[in-house]
Amino acid sequence: MNAALLAATGVLLMPPADLARNLGVSDDVWARFAAHWDELAPDPYAAELGMQRLRRYGHYTFRDGVATPMPNGAFVQPQDSNPLYIERDRHFEPLTDAFAGDPLLPELLTLLGRFATTLDDAAEWTVKVHPFRVLASANGEGRPTPEGLHRDGVTLVTSLLIARRNAVGGESTVFDLGGRQLLSTTLDEPGTLLLGDDRRTVHGVSPIRPVDDSTPALRDVLVITFA
Repeated sequence: MNAALLAATGVLLMPPADLARNLGVSDDVWARFAAHWDELAPDPYAAELGMQRLRRYGHYTFRDGVATPMPNGAFVQPQDSNPLYIERDRHFEPLTDAFAGDPLLPELLTLLGRFATTLDDAAEWTVKVHPFRVLASANGEGRPTPEGLHRDGVTLVTSLLIARRNAVGGESTVFDLGGRQLLSTTLDEPGTLLLGDDRRTVHGVSPIRPVDDSTPALRDVLVITFA
């Protein structure tokens, strides 16, 4: 599972074949899961910045390997994290019933929970689930992280690529808190999973642009955090 590498270095890139093997899933399972991204809702806070972004939000507690849904409420990022939204209440549409009930979601949460426990021996975790779709056109780039390099104010932060179409850019970088680059990669194959110890790293993703200006660029990602 390479959990020891994550604990030692603060970052881990898991290729799709490794993730599929850990989860025991097939291509048709991924296709069913990816279809949920067609049901995301506009992100009004991204629109304030002139961005085209869709998302939803789910909140869980995780204890003894079991994820329990919680009321969403406001999403608030703590001090010393995302500089755009520190301590600002943001409200997002919840996960659809189909998304929340997809059998792959608890499997993912269980796998990520095992990684989280290698970083901290917590009895209970707060888990936030954020499916994102970032769009770009000839008239405007798509910015997966408009805040630039940042922390999320959690213990484990993960980013799973779901789909990427007609896009260039989108390079993910991770640095330690001293400014040393730990990783630079472009998530371009669906099922690629990037994990980071958010307490000792910062991360960001460069803008995307269309390859063919007549069609929007698209980048679908699932961000899950454990705190």
